[in-house]
Amino acid sequence: MPLSDSDRRKLLEQARDIRKDIVEITAWSGGAHIGGGLSVTDILTYLYFHEMSIRTDEPDWDGRDRLILSKGHAAVAYTAILARRGFFDFELLKSFNKFGSPFGMHPDGNKITGCDASTGSLGHGLPMAVGLALGAKIQKKDYRTFVVLGDGEMNEGSNWEALMSAAHHKLNNLTVIVDRNRMMIDGPTEEVMALEPLADKLSAFGMIVEDIDGHDFDALASAVEAAKSRTAGPTAIIANTVKGKGVDFMENEVPWHYGSVDSTLRDKALASIDSMYEGVLS
Repeated sequence: MPLSDSDRRKLLEQARDIRKDIVEITAWSGGAHIGGGLSVTDILTYLYFHEMSIRTDEPDWDGRDRLILSKGHAAVAYTAILARRGFFDFELLKSFNKFGSPFGMHPDGNKITGCDASTGSLGHGLPMAVGLALGAKIQKKDYRTFVVLGDGEMNEGSNWEALMSAAHHKLNNLTVIVDRNRMMIDGPTEEVMALEPLADKLSAFGMIVEDIDGHDFDALASAVEAAKSRTAGPTAIIANTVKGKGVDFMENEVPWHYGSVDSTLRDKALASIDSMYEGVLS
């Protein structure tokens, strides 16, 4: 079902606020993987605030949709979204990455309410998601599994083994989303280890591929709805994004894969985010 004007506006407002949360948490913690957090914001916002069937008052509800954030270094975005969705008090994130905090640089499923899996070791999330989706099939359960990968993470061979398995078992209840920001810690993905033609490769491994603008909520809604309607097998969504999206001095800049912000940069980043949304929300 297409997004209504009201739905779209709510998602835009939520994404704006989450981006500002990411900047604030980065300032509080002294540093975070802010670039990839900002690129994946719209994907996670759409899933948690519009798409997924979850219960914040019953986080372990057996019928919930599952999400595996395979690019676990984007925990700065993920934990902000879990907090704003209502799984825990946002004020707790002032301890992010500090001694004794449940919130580290990568998410810990044993410590964070609403987190389905501990991730951060790249190449592990998709195999886990395949297991969850296959388990649902075997047990005849209706929940869906979403997994969000970094594009640099696609260098890991375990992902391609998992894709073969997903296709073999015709896991139409699995949706793979690649945050295709074209940057990784060592530089542009196509210089470090070329992925293109990524859509052709995913298709060759048995995936039904959607190639979209990962910052466009209507495109995200259309691609996810298409995935839900399929019976033939799993869907892979290539979500084309911008590293550091919303903060002009961070966008497409490799050094902002991980970074810290002082009060001056914090204010500058927040102003940039407000400026980006001013036109679409005025």
